[in-house]
Amino acid sequence: MDEIDKAILRLLQMEATIANSTLASRIGLSASACLSRTKRLQKEGIIKQFAAVIDEQKVGLETTAFTFVTLSPHNRQIVEAFVERVNQTPGVLECYNITGSWDYLLKIVAPDISSYRDFVIDEMLEMPGVEKVETLVVLKTEKRSFSLPIDPSNKEVKG
Repeated sequence: MDEIDKAILRLLQMEATIANSTLASRIGLSASACLSRTKRLQKEGIIKQFAAVIDEQKVGLETTAFTFVTLSPHNRQIVEAFVERVNQTPGVLECYNITGSWDYLLKIVAPDISSYRDFVIDEMLEMPGVEKVETLVVLKTEKRSFSLPIDPSNKEVKG
């Protein structure tokens, strides 16, 4: 990945719906060369997807919680069943296998705290192998970014 690829990634992170011609102009490439590079970045899996970032509260998802989960027993069957179930659950936005006292950290959204509680009781605790759950409820989001620091110098490439 060269500096031109990095510049493409930086600009796409700031404005995913930018027209290819505008992107090419800002980078200093022809439209066809820019499109070719962008398609290669997608094919290589560097660009995973383009997505709209939606305000949770404006669509009625008032509660965000980070949930720690411990599984027991620790075996491949339990882990695979848990991960499969999590992947099928729309309210679970993120799932991380972590080190430390817990096995997983989930980011979950729900309409309200009662709905979240019901989800934990009716779904989480019913998942095979879920032994223990601890929740941290978000009071206010102070920062949220989806942009990776591709190049700390943040230089744009021309030519």
